Amino acid sequence: MPRIAVLDQVLANQIAAGEVVERPASVVKELVENALDAGAGQITVQVEGAGSRMIRVIDDGCGMDRDDALLCLSRHATSKLSCADDLSRLATLGFRGEAIPSIASVSRLTITTRTREADLGYRVEVRAGEVVKAHEMGCAPGTALEVADLFANLPARRKFLKSAATELAHIDEVLRALALANCQVGFRYQASGREVFDLPACPGEEGRRVGQVLGEAELIPVGDTLAAARTDIQVRGFLLPPERAAGRAGRLWILVNGRYVKDRMISHAVGEGMDGFLMRGGRPAGVIRVNLPAGEVDVNVHPTKQEVRFREGNLVHNKVVAAVWRGMEARQERLRGEVFGPARAVADPGGRDPWPAPLSAAGGELREPDPAPPAMTPVSLFAEARRPAFTVPSGAGEPAEVGDKSGNCEPEGESWRYLGQLFDAYLLCQTEDGLVAIDQHAAQERLIFEDLQARCRAGAMPGQGLLSPELIELLPAEAQVVEGQREELARLGFALQGFGGDTLLIQAVPAVLGHLPASEALRGVLASYLDDPGPGPEARRREDILAGMACKAAIKAGRRLAEPEAASLLERMRRAGIFSHCPHGRPVCKCFSRQEIERWFKRT
Repeated sequence: MPRIAVLDQVLANQIAAGEVVERPASVVKELVENALDAGAGQITVQVEGAGSRMIRVIDDGCGMDRDDALLCLSRHATSKLSCADDLSRLATLGFRGEAIPSIASVSRLTITTRTREADLGYRVEVRAGEVVKAHEMGCAPGTALEVADLFANLPARRKFLKSAATELAHIDEVLRALALANCQVGFRYQASGREVFDLPACPGEEGRRVGQVLGEAELIPVGDTLAAARTDIQVRGFLLPPERAAGRAGRLWILVNGRYVKDRMISHAVGEGMDGFLMRGGRPAGVIRVNLPAGEVDVNVHPTKQEVRFREGNLVHNKVVAAVWRGMEARQERLRGEVFGPARAVADPGGRDPWPAPLSAAGGELREPDPAPPAMTPVSLFAEARRPAFTVPSGAGEPAEVGDKSGNCEPEGESWRYLGQLFDAYLLCQTEDGLVAIDQHAAQERLIFEDLQARCRAGAMPGQGLLSPELIELLPAEAQVVEGQREELARLGFALQGFGGDTLLIQAVPAVLGHLPASEALRGVLASYLDDPGPGPEARRREDILAGMACKAAIKAGRRLAEPEAASLLERMRRAGIFSHCPHGRPVCKCFSRQEIERWFKRT
């Protein structure tokens, strides 16, 4: 007797359903994708019992005739493939021909459909994979599929479903993803008789659809500007401002050729493009579209088509990073105009300002060391403020000077006024459109960080020699880091000499940390290696170290600033390439429009 037997069709479909139909959201995804492939302009989704009791998807697409309504129940029956070569140029969302028979095998399925040319439609009722009734009937053009009692004939599968709230959340995510990918289609979603959303079609208005789905007014447009590198691979999208994305971790929708996928590479690329704007551990939110020739991406690598494989993954990754970074730069310039007024002679928006020359912790400016041995204390920029009174942006060229002591200035009819300091931590300024509050510590931290990065790129950071070298007894783990990172520590400005065993003689520290005890400065840097001992990219570790240095060097909350000190800090912000977030991702400023303020006081 042979041990191998061919499975009957119903059992084969139930096994396939284990791959295709994971939960109610999987059913919604497959049915809505079929509706989209059918050319629907309006899709309505209704669910009851979190989808396990009933899922109904109604569309106004091309519909099916009698033969197609029955054939769609056969496994591997599809209108979207005709030969093997079609797999390399797929332009539809569904193509396997597994979804409908798999769903029908684990539920009670009813199909009601009619083509636009026919006078009557057709209705097919299926129970656990078997057709029990099929007949003509009057109905609207398009297709309505109703899936009832999902997994009723597979109680072992049904008991693994999560809570109603969890299953509804998965359905909601799938529908929002499909709505984001197809703004030319209207989407209506109802759960247990309650309307969750109703999104009218908005062809060509991707930003409007993204705003509808995410419930956000401010979005950061993303567009690929690297025309020289494969113009047939395009990246675009809309992201939430980093300070608004914190509570929406993970809500990044990735669309590849209109298909919603989950792709770690692209998620990583978006995060890398927002590096320095997101808080550590935060994740970007929004929508990213990648469009490329069908032959450059394989969508047939996962049963539910939620994963893809790119032919040139590194190129796609780099283009996404560049597109997101350009979007963040553009937002930076828009914010600069909102805070400081119309654009003037500021840093090149195409890249980071290489020498913002920020202030040090004690108020000192970071400078290149003199040719003489660097055994000096930082010079206080606040003490040597270059302008006797407050400065604001003016026309082209250097900032205007303000002669009075009030800090008021209205050059060329513009209104921009420094109002003062709040809680010895925030600088308040009146702008043309309202009020802006600036975190003095975060602002200077970013400026110092950019300066340190530029100096590292140029070769090495200036060190400050100690008049009295300091001995330090290292822990074994610290000594191991020093042994393996001597060259990098020297690049950062440390001069270290062995003194026997695990004892070191500190002869110089980074100038930016010159206000700290030498042992504290060294141990702070060594902690960066000990906290994250993995092999990670050296550039990333260096950025983390420089960000820590900048944080320690920046002026702290609670420090009262004189007007010239505030003026110098604000002027450097205005001229910096990046100023809106500290290197750890905390926002530097918050703008309140005049309209918001007047609305608060009921004056509008």
